[in-house]
Amino acid sequence: MPVVEDLLLDQVIQGDCIEILNSLPEKSIDLIFADPPYNLQLSQELWRPNMTKVDAVDDNWDKFDGLAEYDQFTREWLNACRRVLKDTGTIWVIGSYHNIYRVGKILMDLGYWILNDIVWVKTNPMPNFRGVRFTNAHETLIWAQKIKGSRYTFNHHAMKSLNDDLQMRSDWEMPLCTGSERVKANGSKAHSTQKPEALLYRVILSSSNPGDIVLDPFFGSGTTGAVAKKLHRHWIGLERDPNYVKIAQERIDAIQQQMFVEDVFVFTTKRNRPRVPFGTLLENSLIKPGQVLYFGKTGSITATVLANGSIKHNGITGSIHQIGREIQKAPCNGWEHWFYIDENTGERLPIDTLREKYLAKVSKVNVNDDKSSTAF
Repeated sequence: MPVVEDLLLDQVIQGDCIEILNSLPEKSIDLIFADPPYNLQLSQELWRPNMTKVDAVDDNWDKFDGLAEYDQFTREWLNACRRVLKDTGTIWVIGSYHNIYRVGKILMDLGYWILNDIVWVKTNPMPNFRGVRFTNAHETLIWAQKIKGSRYTFNHHAMKSLNDDLQMRSDWEMPLCTGSERVKANGSKAHSTQKPEALLYRVILSSSNPGDIVLDPFFGSGTTGAVAKKLHRHWIGLERDPNYVKIAQERIDAIQQQMFVEDVFVFTTKRNRPRVPFGTLLENSLIKPGQVLYFGKTGSITATVLANGSIKHNGITGSIHQIGREIQKAPCNGWEHWFYIDENTGERLPIDTLREKYLAKVSKVNVNDDKSSTAF
């Protein structure tokens, strides 16, 4: 697998994002967050009712000669991003109604597979001062994988924990970037579309791991790099405006990175924990041959454990998954559907409890072995 040179990691690279992307190693990036120009197409100045001018997005980088030019630009940078993404990588693109539908179509045309669209609901949106439309109170994030069906990173349990142990939904409520979080330059906001760090925290925590490389092709004031640094991810920022490059680099350099502690930043999930065959429970006396298992916490359907690690139900023999599938005529994760009776409490518990007990025992042994080994 091609790797990015260390000299490029944790740096803001000045220049055209498409040219730089095309110079990076193929399949070298784990995660991309892109906040491209929205092509807002503002045709006149905005004024509040009190006759103060609205500081709207009227930067040159957001101006295109038409939709055809914008589409071509979008296709080129998305294609360049796809080249550098690992086959297991994902991309996030944020936009508004001005551009997100065009971006979504081009994403799909290029072979990306959309996993989610997230609605960022702004709790403090800018009003529609002319009163001719609804207040635009949200933006949309598209999350897509490079190749449909490939394995990708999604830290489901981390996001659930972040949301008070409730599965996180696709509508995220949080305020615009304001106050002390706003990066200033010469007394005014340094970048007109700076995103809140809370938004990037969810994006990066959900879809990358410590040590992964996060790339932002429209780096701006450096929010992606700031959050990536705090979460112990490597980052690469691409930015053509030298003023933004300077602002972003100074902002990130000022962050005091917390010392990396694995238990703090790495989350073990059921998907990445070591595989444990059901027979291992027999070998370690956590389950005994002849023991009765129950299908469901309260059901009356049972099976008998055989000495070879299979189970028998109504004359049919197979794995915990095969027999479960036969019983319910649907896919079955036997670890969660089969229960045993705890000898101490008399309670029915899923056999996955015994797998966790075994993994905890193995982990403790490995830690003790590491502590006892001494280099001479």
